[in-house]
Amino acid sequence: MLTIERLTRRFGDFVAVDGVDLEIPTGQMVGVIGRSGAGKSTLLRMIDRLIEPSAGSIRFEGRDVTALKGASLRHWRRDCAMVFQQFALVDRLDVLTNVMMGRLDHMPEWRSLMKLWSGDDKAIALSALELFDIGDLAANRAGSLSGGQQQRVAIARALVQEPRVILADEPIASLDPRNTRLVMDALLRVNRDFGITVLTNLHSIDLAKRYCDRLIGMKAGRVVFDGTPRDLTDAAVRELYGLEAADVVEIPAAGDPTPDQIKAAWDAAHAREPV
Repeated sequence: MLTIERLTRRFGDFVAVDGVDLEIPTGQMVGVIGRSGAGKSTLLRMIDRLIEPSAGSIRFEGRDVTALKGASLRHWRRDCAMVFQQFALVDRLDVLTNVMMGRLDHMPEWRSLMKLWSGDDKAIALSALELFDIGDLAANRAGSLSGGQQQRVAIARALVQEPRVILADEPIASLDPRNTRLVMDALLRVNRDFGITVLTNLHSIDLAKRYCDRLIGMKAGRVVFDGTPRDLTDAAVRELYGLEAADVVEIPAAGDPTPDQIKAAWDAAHAREPV
């Protein structure tokens, strides 16, 4: 269980996140929605301790995350992996090396400093790439890949950390529709096949409803909606987005599958696949 109590972040006189309270059970796929500037990214970065809270607390299974320092904080960032909008890969290195960077906290310090990867580390990294259908790109330079491919590499790197939680900060913001679907499918697979809690910031309400079990809506730094996709009414969307509501809701075409049908089809397709 990830527990957030009265979490607040101030930048001078500006309050980016204002007294957020949340309980997120292990294994949920959670979409964080709201307008730009609502506090979504700041919330996720505080959970990973990339931004220090001004007040409040973050606890994970009894561990006080806000009090962690040094090696304990590094271990938390291993257990709570970040996936960034701009991928955060080393462009000049090959794909496999980028993914193996996620294994650094599982190695003795002397080996990690010299990047002496074991055979097991390489096998784990290759398996993660294969899981997301990019195993054939292992030897390619990361900077030569498309945006969607780079984001799947970033998700593979997060997965090999063996995390308990993955935080995805606007992971599809710069992607075309096809790569958007591939990246969201990859995050869903991480959640469904490995039981990893996923929190992802999303601008598209349609995608949030299709892929997430739970939606958290933020406005002016506060949580103003917390419920299932079915609970997110048109009135709630207008409350969150105001005049921008029409820009974030896609009207399904006749015959388009519902979110429940998409989830059921996913479960059926992967029911017999090895984890």
